Amino acid sequence: MIPVIALVGRPNVGKSTLFNRLTRSRDALVANYSGLTRDRKYGDGEMFDRRFMVIDTGGISGEEEGIDAGMAEQSMLAMDEADIVLFIVDCRSGITAADYVIANILRKKNRLVYLVANKIDGLDPTAALADFYQLGFSGMFPTTATHGRGVRSMMEELLEPYPEYVAPEEREEKSIRIGVVGRPNVGKSTLVNRLLGEDRVVVFDMPGTTRDSVYIDYERHGKNYTLIDTAGIRKRKHITLAIEKFSIVKTLQAIDDAHVVVLMIDAHEGLVEQDLHLIGSVIDAGRGLVVGVNKWDGLTAEQRETVKEHLQRRLKFAEFADVHFISALHGTGVGNLYDSIDKAYLAATDPLSTSRLTKVLEGAVEEHQPPLVHGRRIKLRFAHAGGRNPPIIIIHGNQTDAVPAHYTRFLEKIFRRELGLHGTPVRVEYRTSENPYANKGKPENKPTFKNKPVTKFSKRNEGRKK
Repeated sequence: MIPVIALVGRPNVGKSTLFNRLTRSRDALVANYSGLTRDRKYGDGEMFDRRFMVIDTGGISGEEEGIDAGMAEQSMLAMDEADIVLFIVDCRSGITAADYVIANILRKKNRLVYLVANKIDGLDPTAALADFYQLGFSGMFPTTATHGRGVRSMMEELLEPYPEYVAPEEREEKSIRIGVVGRPNVGKSTLVNRLLGEDRVVVFDMPGTTRDSVYIDYERHGKNYTLIDTAGIRKRKHITLAIEKFSIVKTLQAIDDAHVVVLMIDAHEGLVEQDLHLIGSVIDAGRGLVVGVNKWDGLTAEQRETVKEHLQRRLKFAEFADVHFISALHGTGVGNLYDSIDKAYLAATDPLSTSRLTKVLEGAVEEHQPPLVHGRRIKLRFAHAGGRNPPIIIIHGNQTDAVPAHYTRFLEKIFRRELGLHGTPVRVEYRTSENPYANKGKPENKPTFKNKPVTKFSKRNEGRKK
């Protein structure tokens, strides 16, 4: 059995820092900012030949209102899921009223609870720990999560009752990673909860609710999926906090890590410039794309027609993507997203044979010949697969470096149509074949002679020289 360890405490006591330390990663955002973590974040760790799962949670203050109430609810759910609860306190700040509130909550839970006295560096451990004994927990570990002080000894004691991890027989588990991206407050987290069928992430009517990328594994109809809820991306001029800049980096990393990206658009605002930039980022990353137009139920028939015409006109460069009109709040049309997601994933990862690609290339050349370059026709001979996710098609021929961009777009369209590459961008690359006769007949190492001026010889000239 792999133990599940939940990290709880009031805001800014070092939970995310300890999470990164235990998982040996930097998955959790860390900053000197209260309330940075808002959703449950899961991570895997391994120490002393034993594996475990760690849950990072948002801080509990005891006076939760609005979005803080949602954060506290996520922390409560983490306590229920855990085998071991690490109650983290701040030695520098001392005991606070919020610590008493959390202690009362934990005593009502039927869980194994240990007190972690963090930020012990530079302090007298005996004096720093004295006040925390009144919280009523027997097990206490002094640590400094930033530097790792006391962490290994703590984990050695916690993991001792559990058996060593024995790896199961390896089997190929394919999980389709779905990244949900969009501008702030368009309904990304609502869609994630709707797809999961539970309140897995915090949802609140305030831009910037989600600050970190949250990976959630689940199964649907015998298929494994991983949902990635991301932070909303605003225009650069509106970004003031450094935390938000890190959130954007996390979102771009999530796009690169996903197989298929679901771009959420607010139907009331339509397709704005920031949405187009996000689509461009998805295409540059070569990921499958599905567009979800959210809050569709709140529009009139006339408004819906206007939005459809607007999308059709501005999405010409991403016409391979399916567009779904949904309501994440009520669930209208959400189930149809899976069909497009599965098709895009299959198209992006399906192997392509050389014979089939070459046959499609021959048909495209027959339909529309490549242009002339210096009076000579560009020759495209054969094609083969060069990679997946996105599908990369490599074409060999002569003068391929002179193929114009519009002809490349034509070939991409033909390959996508003939091969049924639905919902994914296609990349076409070229290789120029070497001409074996290019240097034939040219002297290689023959000596060269410089031309000397010719002087006429005659007896008269000879006599003058004397």
